[in-house]
Amino acid sequence: MAMPGAVRRIACGALGAALVLLASACSSPPVEGLRGESFSSDQLVQNDNNRLQTMAMRDNLDSLVRLLEKLYRRNPGEWRKAGFSDLKSALAQGDARIRAGEVPKELDGLRDIEVLSVAMDPRYPGDRVAAFVLGLSNMIITAHGGRTRFHVGNSVDARHVFNAARNLEIAAWMLASRRDAQGRPLLLSNELGNGVANLSFEREFGRMIARLDLVAELQDESVRRIGINYLQGLLFFNFLPVR
Repeated sequence: MAMPGAVRRIACGALGAALVLLASACSSPPVEGLRGESFSSDQLVQNDNNRLQTMAMRDNLDSLVRLLEKLYRRNPGEWRKAGFSDLKSALAQGDARIRAGEVPKELDGLRDIEVLSVAMDPRYPGDRVAAFVLGLSNMIITAHGGRTRFHVGNSVDARHVFNAARNLEIAAWMLASRRDAQGRPLLLSNELGNGVANLSFEREFGRMIARLDLVAELQDESVRRIGINYLQGLLFFNFLPVR
């Protein structure tokens, strides 16, 4: 059925206004201290929950890149095991593999918590830093259904994300406590004593855990609200949408 001229003009005007607002929002200067994201076409098929999940994932992967660098700087022998000539090369490859959710080539066939278990085994002879951090990234991405960006129609299991947060707590404890047969830490991380206090590793884990817990809680709440809204519709005899 053809759209009446007046209705068509109203619709076109509304669309034009929406596009102007969208362009204005995209060009607005960022709030100091906050880090948004440049506009991309896939944001048009993201709801508020999708945006939060996507930005939380982005920030968690950034945290893992920082964790990789911190561990490599404290344990330079690990990147040398992998045959890199310098730290910069090791970090460049590690960054790309973290964001792709890859695992070390020698551990191909293992995933998420399996990789983490091997990484913190004193008998593991490979690059322990890479195995540990790549195991964490693979675990976090797996908990989100294998995705790093989220759109309308994508589902995230709140329980899996919650479990990933608890796994991070376990991994942080292992990093601080696991030792070899001689009683030396498998990886140097936090440092206390002799007037030195370096807890940057612990803080990075804390940030990631908080983001995962927030995503899990909001996802669980959004699923719960669907059921509540349906029951409220029945209770108050509200018509339910059919389109």
